[in-house]
Amino acid sequence: MKILVTGAAGFIGFHVAKHLLARGDEVIGLDNLNEYYDVRLKHARLEQLNDQQNFRFIKLDLADREGMAELFRTEKFVKVVNLAAQAGVRYSLINPHAYIDSNLQGFTNILEGCRHNSVEHLVYASSSSVYGANTSMPFSVHDNVDHPLSLYAASKKANELMAHTYSHLYRLPTTGLRFFTVYGPWGRPDMAMFLFAKAILAGEPIQVFNHGKMKRDFTYINDIVEGVVRTLDHDAQPNPDWSGSDPDPGTSSAPYRLYNIGNNNPVELMHLIHVIEEKLGIVAQKEMMPLQPGDVPATYADVEALTDDVGFKPETSIEVGVERFIDWYRSFYSV
Repeated sequence: MKILVTGAAGFIGFHVAKHLLARGDEVIGLDNLNEYYDVRLKHARLEQLNDQQNFRFIKLDLADREGMAELFRTEKFVKVVNLAAQAGVRYSLINPHAYIDSNLQGFTNILEGCRHNSVEHLVYASSSSVYGANTSMPFSVHDNVDHPLSLYAASKKANELMAHTYSHLYRLPTTGLRFFTVYGPWGRPDMAMFLFAKAILAGEPIQVFNHGKMKRDFTYINDIVEGVVRTLDHDAQPNPDWSGSDPDPGTSSAPYRLYNIGNNNPVELMHLIHVIEEKLGIVAQKEMMPLQPGDVPATYADVEALTDDVGFKPETSIEVGVERFIDWYRSFYSV
């Protein structure tokens, strides 16, 4: 199949594109190569993809309406994986307009491209952040998520609502994937694991938010990729039992689905730090900090719907995943 992967120079997009290429798909990778984090890492990922025979890279911003429309008209994609977005909870407090441009305007351009060019299935990245003020654990796609705690979370919730309207109006199959704290080789430099490893190896203190009481459902990148590809191959279907009098938020009478992709095993931040310390052989200097605005104290994924529909459940342990990440980090940065 010819598949568009947006955010192809990003962490998850890079890994998804590699997986699709390895199985024989033709992949068009799109990215705007913005400077939210070190562009050299993005270029290094692209170098690996550009070596593949069935890969082409296009530098383009999702918010470029005419450019996106022309891309879809020209390429005639069979399926689309939208992983491009302005990421980061805390950054959304500093630069909110970046989230409107990429996550709302850009996503509209994706939906319009799919609608007008007979795309068979759109899979897009949502986030565990949409659960916001929810405290019922584990988080389920069948729960109401109307109380986001950051603009980033609100933009991802908006993506789910926008996708539903296109599934309903135009019968476009859409699947939203709520990722839970993704980590692993080639990971994002603004994420905790990367920041911790970098600081510890440099002999600098790490900031430990919520005094180490945070819990996150850390999910290894290979598990995320497997979930993305399995859902991509499993076009969203209407739920024949869906009822407007008792609406299920995770499904619809339209070809629309939502899934959590998480490890189903929350890890306390202090335990993560301990595992990193063990793998590095260095004890971290710790600065205990309060919970930051927009952050939630805990995340925990209910993955029953994913398991039932596509037969997959993430299972890589934090110990195994951290070791693979540290090995990559030491190699890539020659530390």
